[in-house]
Amino acid sequence: MSPKPIRKAVFPVAGLGTRFLPATKVVPKELLPVVDRPLIQYAVDEAREAGIEQMIFVTGRGKTGIVEHFDIAFELEHTMNDRGKDLSALDPTRATPGDIISVRQQVPLGLGHAIWCARAIVGDEPFAIFLPDELMVAKEGGTGCMKQMVEAYEKVGGNLISVLEVPMEQVSSYGVIDPGQSHGALTEVRGLVEKPPVAEAPSNKIVSGRYILQPEVMRVLENQGKGAGGEIQLTDAMAKMIGTQPFHAVTFDGNRYDCGSKVGFVEATLAIALSRPDMAAEVRAIALDLLK
Repeated sequence: MSPKPIRKAVFPVAGLGTRFLPATKVVPKELLPVVDRPLIQYAVDEAREAGIEQMIFVTGRGKTGIVEHFDIAFELEHTMNDRGKDLSALDPTRATPGDIISVRQQVPLGLGHAIWCARAIVGDEPFAIFLPDELMVAKEGGTGCMKQMVEAYEKVGGNLISVLEVPMEQVSSYGVIDPGQSHGALTEVRGLVEKPPVAEAPSNKIVSGRYILQPEVMRVLENQGKGAGGEIQLTDAMAKMIGTQPFHAVTFDGNRYDCGSKVGFVEATLAIALSRPDMAAEVRAIALDLLK
């Protein structure tokens, strides 16, 4: 029997973005552009490529701009149309009614709590989670991270997380999986360890911001107390699912940029610009000139 399809995705976007102040004083971090697309657009495009139909934004105060980005900007489009300008750049920003839903995380109690806030919309279906800070970019001619995960999910069902391999000396900065058997890009998950000391890390495979989870995780979160940092941690809830349902990791075949940091954001901007035929040569020349 095939597993239920993944039709819904949750995007926890209620964070304050304090690392990017003052840029994020008014503009949500998720709307900061990497070249000419905001971070949230990259994540939604990745979800659509994977066949996901409904995007659930868990927002906070001051984050209404994220939903408005996917609305029809009548005045803008009318003006551009009158002037004979190409509107195709706006095509991915237009959502069909019902495709975008937002709920509020009224108190910042952590990632697990943010996911739990979407429980009524998720219902009794498996669902995806995207952390937009993690910009996952497919290799040329390849597919996105979530599409790779959905293809794996269709074979094994259960719960899946995306992972990346990093140098062992870096594992203490991330959540790390305790791996079981591996078959190509798919690895059985026996446990999850948050920011382990290098000497105690069970592997160098770090959790990287994409998840497919069964709806039972909502029941776990419902009764879960606060964990590290006084917050309700998604990692704790996932750890409780291991052993009760199939749980696998998918090693993403692509590139990941940590846009939660300023350096990572600059790296992502440069990498995306260098991959664009319309600007790559000029950007490369500028970079080389600056490095002289």
